[in-house]
Amino acid sequence: MATNSNWSVIFEDKNIVKQVGDAAGTGYVINDDSFWGQSKFSNIWAIQYGTSNSGDEVEYKDTTPHSTWTDANLGNFQDFIDRWDATHLINLQSNWDNNNIDGETAEEKIIRLGARPVSYSS
Repeated sequence: MATNSNWSVIFEDKNIVKQVGDAAGTGYVINDDSFWGQSKFSNIWAIQYGTSNSGDEVEYKDTTPHSTWTDANLGNFQDFIDRWDATHLINLQSNWDNNNIDGETAEEKIIRLGARPVSYSS
């Protein structure tokens, strides 16, 4: 696999991992078979998007040489980011919802934690 990527996608695991910035190193399994089952992904093993070696971004299951994201013609990588962001937002909201102190009012919770997350964008 390539090194120093911004995003890693492991198709067999249906896992998208953000590698830089806020929440770097966090991966989420995205259970959306209609997304992963697209024919354009049928021969893809992994993607290292935004890597220091762009010729090694898309890795294939067979002997097809690794390629750049653009040369692989897989569409917009934002589709992966949007799925990761949506899952991360659900996680942030769950963490906020479950971070309670007995007897604390809603106003006190907001003062302590800030407002409940309503959006997230990588």
